[in-house]
Amino acid sequence: MTVVAIDGPAASGKGTLARRLAAYFGLRHLDTGLTYRAVAEQLLKMGADLDDEDAAVAAAETLDFSTLNPKRLASHTIGEAASRVAVMPRLRLALREKQRDFACAPPGAVLDGRDIGTVVFPDAPAKLYVTASPETRARRRALEMRAGGSDISEAGVLADLKRRDERDMARADSPLRPAPDAYLLDTTDLDIEAAFRAAVDYVGRKIARG
Repeated sequence: MTVVAIDGPAASGKGTLARRLAAYFGLRHLDTGLTYRAVAEQLLKMGADLDDEDAAVAAAETLDFSTLNPKRLASHTIGEAASRVAVMPRLRLALREKQRDFACAPPGAVLDGRDIGTVVFPDAPAKLYVTASPETRARRRALEMRAGGSDISEAGVLADLKRRDERDMARADSPLRPAPDAYLLDTTDLDIEAAFRAAVDYVGRKIARG
């Protein structure tokens, strides 16, 4: 079974790379961040406390990955809520098992998130850690949000990204960090095509060896 693990902070380009790599190598794709967003969305709909771990786990257990809708889950409100619920250890465990089941179904998958190479699939044959400077990530995210009709400042996006980075890197369970054997891909000065070529070259070599 081929599993490609891609980690990195928000707006680093990992999601775009993951989707393109999955298509290129004929694998399935899962943005694991959407699974946390979907749980957060359910809690918001129910009016539940975002610190209610029992409610979050219950939402995760009924979650159908085939219904994840990136556009619907892309809102800033859901993103902030997801960042809060993502620190819950029992929620992470529940989603981790579902993520593993998804990836282990033929023909394999490309998973992107925050702890794929370190926790979800530490034995994945190909691991990438995709990053970029906070300023570059903020510029990309602001452009993306403006294209979607949001009126938001780049400074506001930068502040938000820094808060999320701090939460992701400081949490006790599965903090964001590169796996020791991950290929570090810094996209600060790369366009998507250059980053994709570098990723294809790396993943291709690792899969061929496996």
